[in-house]
Amino acid sequence: MARSSSYRNHKSLDAEALERLAIAYVGRFATTRAKLAAYLRRKLAERDWEGEGAPPVEAIVARFAEAGYIDDRGFAEARAAAFVRRGYGARRLADRLRADGVEGEDAAAARDVAENGAWDAALAFARRRRIGPFAAEPLDPDARRRALAAMLRAGHSLELARKIIACAPDDVPDRIS
Repeated sequence: MARSSSYRNHKSLDAEALERLAIAYVGRFATTRAKLAAYLRRKLAERDWEGEGAPPVEAIVARFAEAGYIDDRGFAEARAAAFVRRGYGARRLADRLRADGVEGEDAAAARDVAENGAWDAALAFARRRRIGPFAAEPLDPDARRRALAAMLRAGHSLELARKIIACAPDDVPDRIS
């Protein structure tokens, strides 16, 4: 297999080198099982395998998860908390977790965090975008449509987005049921 010039000086990987790459990756990045496995496979494709048998990607990932170096559930919960703070909704979080390879029980706790923080996230988004109660003046119909579309793209429910946008400027509610 022909390699690009940027990989010419790199040696092929064996089990020890693959493990060193995995340690460096998890030491530098918060990651998931799926992302670590994808990273290792990408490195194998770039540098080839010279060890005995098949590359032990899944064994390394399983060992790192068992040792606590990788925690998909913790990763998902941290991602959910960050999304709530930044003003993104549950749907956007679910899409991101799926892309990160976190599903099932590991993603369930994160969904709970996002659902419980939905109101706070919507207000944070509205504050950042200066819409709804944070608008300088009442929005005209076109601006309301654009604001609604932005909130929906951010992952908020239609019902919640409508409630936020319906708020008068400078009338920031604590919570609307």
